[in-house]
Amino acid sequence: MNNYYRPRGFGGFFSFPPVIKNLLIINCIVFFIQLIMDNISFNGVPGWYVINRWFALNPISGYDAADNPFNFQVWQLITYQFMHGGFWHIFFNMFVLWMFGASIEDIFGSKKFLTFYLLAGVSAGLFQLFVTPLLGGQGAVTIGASGAIYGVMIAFALFFPDTLIFLYFLIPVKAKYFIGFMIVIEFLSVDSASSGVAHLAHLGGAIFAFLYIMFDRNSHVSIKDMFRKSYYYKPKSNSNIFNNPFTKRKSDNRDVEDANYYEIDKKEEDDTVTQEEIDKILDKISRSGYQNLTEKEKKILFQASKKMK
Repeated sequence: MNNYYRPRGFGGFFSFPPVIKNLLIINCIVFFIQLIMDNISFNGVPGWYVINRWFALNPISGYDAADNPFNFQVWQLITYQFMHGGFWHIFFNMFVLWMFGASIEDIFGSKKFLTFYLLAGVSAGLFQLFVTPLLGGQGAVTIGASGAIYGVMIAFALFFPDTLIFLYFLIPVKAKYFIGFMIVIEFLSVDSASSGVAHLAHLGGAIFAFLYIMFDRNSHVSIKDMFRKSYYYKPKSNSNIFNNPFTKRKSDNRDVEDANYYEIDKKEEDDTVTQEEIDKILDKISRSGYQNLTEKEKKILFQASKKMK
């Protein structure tokens, strides 16, 4: 009898990583509550106004459309992330969360991913609250998971830069180009106040995610290697256009060290030197030079070269 994997539920929903699955459920429940509140009122006050006043992200100062002062509360930096303005708003946010977030949760682990996701949303909210006035924008109530979602997208682009995303299910585009293009669009759209989209929140979530991963020692992404190489590579030039070109120059031996010849006894020669050890030593040489190897590492390298000969 052959065994085949068959995902349980709609599209294998129950096989989703736990945080992604619970985030999808909570967002859908909150959206359902919003739909109910749209059709009821409290002493003549619309239910949607009540829920927005207490759980959407209100500006710190200013007045709403009803000429009431905005009601900012600290918890709104979390609760606004689970509210949405319509079916397509929540649909696209949850689709992108599933599309990119599952892989990031697998890398981070559930606890770390949840912290990352919520902090990206909080950073997006703070960006919206404090940068909007600096750019001369008017405060408005903000809802949606988009800021946190942009953080997840940036994480995906950093961890899986060359993964193909099929635009319109037809056009293959590498993740780093697709998501990079999305960020550029957000920068260019910051002044589009009439669009009703919190572009600054999107950028806030994206910037947080980039800095988080760059400073997280456990996050290994290729862009970090690029920064390391540029940091360790320090070209030295002894040339000077005012020096006499015919003058004989003395070589600078401060950073040069000759490889020593080691007498390897029979016991050391019999020890197996793994390719992994050699690779680590070569990586160390490329980063900081031969002179920074330990005596043991130099002997291992010498032993390996002797065997190759």
